[in-house]
Amino acid sequence: MAYQIDRYNKTLLTVVEDGTIDQTTDLNFVGKNYAGYGEIHNENFLYLLENFAGSNPPPRAISGQVWFDSSTGKLKFYDGVKWRTTGGAETTPDAPAGLTEGDFWWDNANEQLYAYNGTDFILIGPQDAGEGVTQMLSRSIRDSQGTSRSVITAVISDSVVFTVSNEAFTIDNTDAENVIPGFDVIKKGITLVNTQASTGGITSNDHIFWGTSSNSLKLNGVDADRYVISEPGTPTVFDNAAQFPDEGFSVGDSNDLQVFVPSNTDNKIAISNEIGDTIFFSAKDASGVKNTVRVTPTALLPGVTNINEADANNYSLETVTIGNAASPFSNVFATNFTGLSEKAAALVVGGNNRAGSIEATDNTVAVRDNSGNLRANLFIGTALSARYADLAEKYTTDQEYPVGTVMMICDHIDHEAEECSDGGIPIGVISAEPAYLMNSESEGQAIGLKGRVPVRVMGIVKKGQPVYAWQGGIATSEVTEYLVGVALESSNQESEKLIECVLKV
Repeated sequence: MAYQIDRYNKTLLTVVEDGTIDQTTDLNFVGKNYAGYGEIHNENFLYLLENFAGSNPPPRAISGQVWFDSSTGKLKFYDGVKWRTTGGAETTPDAPAGLTEGDFWWDNANEQLYAYNGTDFILIGPQDAGEGVTQMLSRSIRDSQGTSRSVITAVISDSVVFTVSNEAFTIDNTDAENVIPGFDVIKKGITLVNTQASTGGITSNDHIFWGTSSNSLKLNGVDADRYVISEPGTPTVFDNAAQFPDEGFSVGDSNDLQVFVPSNTDNKIAISNEIGDTIFFSAKDASGVKNTVRVTPTALLPGVTNINEADANNYSLETVTIGNAASPFSNVFATNFTGLSEKAAALVVGGNNRAGSIEATDNTVAVRDNSGNLRANLFIGTALSARYADLAEKYTTDQEYPVGTVMMICDHIDHEAEECSDGGIPIGVISAEPAYLMNSESEGQAIGLKGRVPVRVMGIVKKGQPVYAWQGGIATSEVTEYLVGVALESSNQESEKLIECVLKV
């Protein structure tokens, strides 16, 4: 019966007939009842043990088969199309085909290493093969304090042309392997060879930066900030190192404007107009330059526009604001202000400052609150009218009574009045808002004595009908011993309610 040989993935590879040898692959498959099969089996095991070692690849390879290439000393595998190296790089003088992303190729013709990205070969290095090293080289350099510093050196034919560093330091030159010829100090940024510390940052040979530079620290060895630009309209910016003597500097064809330190002013700066009596301070907005402020020998004035050279008095004043809402001045001191003020912290009354207040506070100016009310402890003068309708006085009570409660004098020693009971003599009614309140600073409640007040009334009442003291501080239209007042309105409500009455107590 024939043997059916399947691959590991369960696909059929071949069928070996009885008494035959199958040579579909580089191993010999032995059929049933084949004489002398022992040698064949042993050789198959040997081939597997040595991975078909030889200078030529096995001729009948299948995908996944391993071969040791004895000519290169490398282990290779068959991917179904070609033999590929299992480790290291493909070594050929020409770019190999059939590689996958991440594979390496060593170009043994130019001694360069490439990585394959799935489409192209990317050079890893060296950038230029041949005699000496030519490349950007990362190095760790020890400084004079023994600290390791990371730098990049640009090397051409074994010589360092410049260095790149993120730190400035002095190289430890006591160790020959640590030395970089032409360098004693590494600066932060790019340092050219032979730019020694002793030269003050000037390269001592013909190594130089060529091309257009946007700026320069020095010109012919002199710091750039020591130069003054003479081109009209081009500003010169000085740093803290730029100085002028106390005599200062002048601006203008006739030294019109001078900035100096007078010898008799205790080092105070002077700005002087040497040919006129006015200094203009100008600023620019969307409409153009405006002369916002003028300084004269006697005044600080607004700037001017539309100056007529033929008539010096023909001009228009600028509108100038001192400070603004976002940037107000803290304090402005003056002997006198002439003009209109939007607001003031106080008014001068009799030579004294009086601030405004909505409370009845001593030595303040009375101001209405947000309800339009004006408060004071005492008004002296004649009132032409009153808002409210009753005359009231304060009496101490045993509790806080509601408005309209009929009150009487009691015999308790700790208070003066309480709600009127049946048979009690009424003195008045708890007032809501008296027109005139006597003893306003005293303790107690305001009891209306005369005028119109709301009264707590029980039962039906008609306008013009008298109401009498009843019980619990409540009045009634039923006749009792003591009159409280006369109703000014009618009600058919039996329960308690407030009825406005004219007091008759």
